[in-house]
Amino acid sequence: MSWIQKLYETYDNCQAMVGVESNENEVPLLPFCHTTQKVDIEIVVDGNGNFKRAKVVSRLDARTIIPCTEASGGRTSGEAPHPLCDKLQYIAADYTTSGGTKTSYFNSYVEQLERWCDSEFSDPKAKAVLNYVKKGTVIRDLIDDKVLITGDDGRLLQKWEKGKNVATPKIFEIRASQRASQEEAFVRWAVEIPGTSESNCWKDQVLWENWIGYYYSTKHKKSLCYITGEINHSADQHPAKLRNDGDKAKLISSNDDDGFTFRGRFLTAEQAASVGLESTQKAHFALRWLISRQGYKKGDLAIVAWATSGALVPKPLDDPLAIIGLENLPADLLPTSNTAQEVAIKLKKKMAGYRQSLGDTTDVVVMGLDSATIGRMAIVYYRELKGSDFLEKISNWHDTCAWVHNYGGISVQDKQSGKITKKVVPFQGAPAPNDIAEAAYGRRLDDKLRATTIARILPCIIDGQQIPRDLVDSTVRRACNRIALEPWEWNKTLSIACALIKKFNRKEIYNMALDPNRKTRDYLYGRLLALADNLEEWALNKNKENRETNAARLMQRFAERPYTTWRTIELALTPYKIRLGGISKNQQRIIDEVFASFNEADFLSDKRLGGEFLLGYHCQRENLRSHLEKPTTLGDEEE
Repeated sequence: MSWIQKLYETYDNCQAMVGVESNENEVPLLPFCHTTQKVDIEIVVDGNGNFKRAKVVSRLDARTIIPCTEASGGRTSGEAPHPLCDKLQYIAADYTTSGGTKTSYFNSYVEQLERWCDSEFSDPKAKAVLNYVKKGTVIRDLIDDKVLITGDDGRLLQKWEKGKNVATPKIFEIRASQRASQEEAFVRWAVEIPGTSESNCWKDQVLWENWIGYYYSTKHKKSLCYITGEINHSADQHPAKLRNDGDKAKLISSNDDDGFTFRGRFLTAEQAASVGLESTQKAHFALRWLISRQGYKKGDLAIVAWATSGALVPKPLDDPLAIIGLENLPADLLPTSNTAQEVAIKLKKKMAGYRQSLGDTTDVVVMGLDSATIGRMAIVYYRELKGSDFLEKISNWHDTCAWVHNYGGISVQDKQSGKITKKVVPFQGAPAPNDIAEAAYGRRLDDKLRATTIARILPCIIDGQQIPRDLVDSTVRRACNRIALEPWEWNKTLSIACALIKKFNRKEIYNMALDPNRKTRDYLYGRLLALADNLEEWALNKNKENRETNAARLMQRFAERPYTTWRTIELALTPYKIRLGGISKNQQRIIDEVFASFNEADFLSDKRLGGEFLLGYHCQRENLRSHLEKPTTLGDEEE
């Protein structure tokens, strides 16, 4: 239960954020007994419950905070109306007579709203809504206001048939995106009362408090809360919608009342564990807010790291560019090795800033969630750390798995034309786990494999575990199969493979720059392949030929049988050496120096190369590029 206690503390420390919406993609920290819903229609009435106007709500403004009960907050079908805002089949007395095909729950909706309005916690806006819905004209008013569309028989259209020169009504555009008809539209309320500053019910904090007060007054059962250790109102159900607005999976559930009821261990759910209403709602609302605000979500997997104090922490699944923020990079940043080092320096400064704001004693929690079924969710990863330890783990990951990458970028706008283009920005550090998954299995891997791979990498970041060998091997194989990948994808896969090789071989010390003193067989063969590739590419560019080099085409075969394949590559280089003439002497000299560094037995062996040969290849290639942009300037003057 420590996870729920940490989330409970987080909610208390972030009370100032309750109800604050920063953008349309972020779920706000919710008040008790409330949830969010994507609404379709907004109806405006006056203080006496008279209809004024209505409109279709755009998707950008659709997320709405609404009062709810425990039952309505977790409903999947059937009755259990929300107290105020709900679907047409709940709030419209004329739903069935107007052509609605679903079961009408109007009576239960009105009865619940009346009980609230008759209590000491009554709210004037809720009374106005009650007076309006009792008139039984909700559907008719929406039709008259051209929000809902009817057919020739005057009943609600189930489907809009697109015709030439006829615009699709807004309600059908909105509902079509959800693959549902207009009769299932969700409605929110605005009540315009003279003298009140806030007419929107979903933003009225007084209305929130009135509903919370009323709902607590209806709760009579109390028990020991395992979270606070106090006797409080016990929770009948626990919130859902943790990962997104349509998420029905729950972390805590005990609705198996027949069949294998509690596996024969208990008579009631409370005998297993009892959680207070306030405790569970605080914890679940805090978790939902954190996942939306700073979590990673892909398919059913959600991973989030947070400080219980509410302070911001770096996301463990981000690469250096995402951690420092692309907006902190100058727009005129040049794509050079110095740029990569500058990003690494900025990352260290950013981590130092986190250390200052977090301190050493702040609790940081890392949690991973996944679900195997629609209704059940599990915590697949959970760690509690001190702020200093957490930042040390993140820094260590970016140090030990660091390599120079050239696939990050920033958007740059041309001052004259105004056109926005993406500019590649090299960075030095660890690749993001999502990029590692794509490098290992390809960009088209399914969400389940992606989520499983990321979940396997997370302990390597937080716990310092060894990177899985099969992941390294798979990435190396794809990096060797150069001709099967697009050039940009191969370059990305190559640098990620180098990072994983460096991380996996902990006992070795690998430099990201060329190491002329490294005499291992794999490293030297990698250097040879890079030199041959560069020399042939140089000759092809000089003749303006655009095709793959022999070294590129034979890279996979070279990794399997380096000695015999090198003979093929070397013989194929002869015409290119003749074409370049004296200007290639310097590069041929470097090839001879690499030859001389080999142990004879190692060179003559046709044993398969390990992943280290990619390090030698990458370092030699980057070294050749770093001298000058064009390979033709690497040699001597032509004689």
